[in-house]
Amino acid sequence: MNENQRHIDIWNHFLKIVGQIVEPQKFATWFQPVRPLSITDSTLTVEVPSDFFREYLEATYLDIIKKTLKRVIGADAKLVYMVRTVNTQPAMAVPEAAGTVPVNREISVNVQPSGTPNPFVYPGLRKIQINPKLNPVYCFTNFIVGECNKMGYTAGTAISNAPGKTSFNPLFIFGGPGLGKTHLAQAIGIAIHERFPDLVVLYVNGQEFKSQYIDAVNVRNKLTDFLGYYKKIDVLIVDDIQDLQGPGTQNAFFNIFNYLHQVGKQLIFTSDRAPVELQNFEDRLLSRFKWGLSVELLHPDYATRLKMLQALRRREGVTIGDDVLDYLASNIKTNFRELEGAFLSVMAYATAMHAENSVELAARVTEKIVSAPVREITISTVQAAVCEYFSISREDLVSKSRKRQIVQARQISMYLCRNLISNCSLSSIGAETGGKDHATVLHSCNIVSDLMATDRVFKKYVNDLENQLLPSEA
Repeated sequence: MNENQRHIDIWNHFLKIVGQIVEPQKFATWFQPVRPLSITDSTLTVEVPSDFFREYLEATYLDIIKKTLKRVIGADAKLVYMVRTVNTQPAMAVPEAAGTVPVNREISVNVQPSGTPNPFVYPGLRKIQINPKLNPVYCFTNFIVGECNKMGYTAGTAISNAPGKTSFNPLFIFGGPGLGKTHLAQAIGIAIHERFPDLVVLYVNGQEFKSQYIDAVNVRNKLTDFLGYYKKIDVLIVDDIQDLQGPGTQNAFFNIFNYLHQVGKQLIFTSDRAPVELQNFEDRLLSRFKWGLSVELLHPDYATRLKMLQALRRREGVTIGDDVLDYLASNIKTNFRELEGAFLSVMAYATAMHAENSVELAARVTEKIVSAPVREITISTVQAAVCEYFSISREDLVSKSRKRQIVQARQISMYLCRNLISNCSLSSIGAETGGKDHATVLHSCNIVSDLMATDRVFKKYVNDLENQLLPSEA
């Protein structure tokens, strides 16, 4: 074995074994992007695209990775991860210069006669160009990446590199208003259009789809055209899918979904709630929404909010102090939309009043948005709130007790620490929770996320505590 490429040979051997164990799409998504860098003694160093990627690998495939490495390298095998160094958030582009409006290639559709026949209109094939309805401002360049949306961003970039060929099909993005669902969905569509210009991409919201369906059933032979039109789409993005109400609309959408999914087309949906919480939806549709990956976009933490404000400052080309950005990031915690509104309001007032952009001005402008100063959130304050909520002691919380209530409280505590405290590592959370390692913390966070998607009572526990710790977001 050539010593200079020993790490490559070992990794290829590793992949050959894992490829026989892991389902092909998941193997392509989670193992093929990993690059071997070096091997020293029994320690193999590999490069992964992001921290989230590494955490997901460890949480999902740790046992397979350990056993396979021992088989390939030996009993002392170790794996070291290096996160790929990239500029994940370049300067935000001015909207007008964000890019050209995407245009789809022409496609052929079958047009049937409707109403009173017109001797000058012949049925049959007709070439049309579908407007993708993508806003170039909503691109990945302008997407602010943080802990609140890292999983969605990672899945989105994977999809944009291989639409319809990853295990993220459909991708179901959900979360509250102003958290970037539409931006992320359109960014995926724009990136796919740039990389694969022959693919037909379409963005449509739920209400628009429903209106199109109603119009189609009210005109003779137009329902066939309607279904045929959608079956020509290679990447279908449906925003606010919770608006697809009505048995007829859902039946038409079910047929479109089935056809596109079976032929390997990419489906992306957004919603203001998780699939399990959608009301008045047929079970067969709900089950299909869960086929791929469901991603929740969370409220942005301080670091992400500040990053967005800094990007806005670059985009608008204005002079505004770091202290003002810090004030806004510390006090506007609801969502990206309100944070941008507060920033632009400060700019507008400063211009109209010929005043400096100061913290005092920001406080006056945002006093109706910011209800009261919020105490700093620490691991201790989270643990205290959880202990009070579940009526247990902190000693119980950080103990090794396996009682169901204590385990549940412990997992929720770690989840809240990870999502509400900026720059809080998994290791530090584990150290403050009875000396747990980072893999245990990550596993607990994943359990809480899964239970929130399936258990309404459990989700209420988490939401109650979030509102208690972040009263301004209630």
